[in-house]
Amino acid sequence: MPDRTALLLMDLQPLTVPAFGGDDALLTRLAGAAAAARAAGVDVIHIRIAFRPGYPDVAAGNKIFSAVTGMMDMTESNPDTDVHPGLAPDPADFVVTKRRVSAFSGSDLELLLRSRDVGTLVLAGVSTSGVVLSTLRQAADLDYRLVVLSDGCDDHDSHVHEVLVGSVFPAHAEIATTEEWVAGLGSDRHG
Repeated sequence: MPDRTALLLMDLQPLTVPAFGGDDALLTRLAGAAAAARAAGVDVIHIRIAFRPGYPDVAAGNKIFSAVTGMMDMTESNPDTDVHPGLAPDPADFVVTKRRVSAFSGSDLELLLRSRDVGTLVLAGVSTSGVVLSTLRQAADLDYRLVVLSDGCDDHDSHVHEVLVGSVFPAHAEIATTEEWVAGLGSDRHG
């Protein structure tokens, strides 16, 4: 298994942070984690969700995205679908656009990870019950080593967040606070 690590900052966009969980404190913690990751040679990958104008990539039968795209402008050209300004990508970072809940679905994330020899993924973003859960499940099936930043995720339903982080995710991933993970970056292992 490749030994590089990547920090995935998922769905942290001006449009999604207030709608699906997250606040300034979350963004501040993750900006610090991203800076520490870069300093330690860990890839920082921003995952954004956006669609083509007119939504030809949203099937009428897709209950989640048919409803959401009817309520807000989630097109690629909307600046509110860019990475949140509080997490402005560094020139060395990568930005991946996805078209479904999981960071892998409808994106070139897996190709990027394989090309970069990444074997460990550190997951953070909004929402815990959306992109974090879906990406964790798919990444586990793809045999990635996983770390979830417990305070680097948020959900509009705090009870759901606690159940996922406390009871569901530990079967697939190490759970760490952002501070714990950053403190461990000085060791040989970045996961």
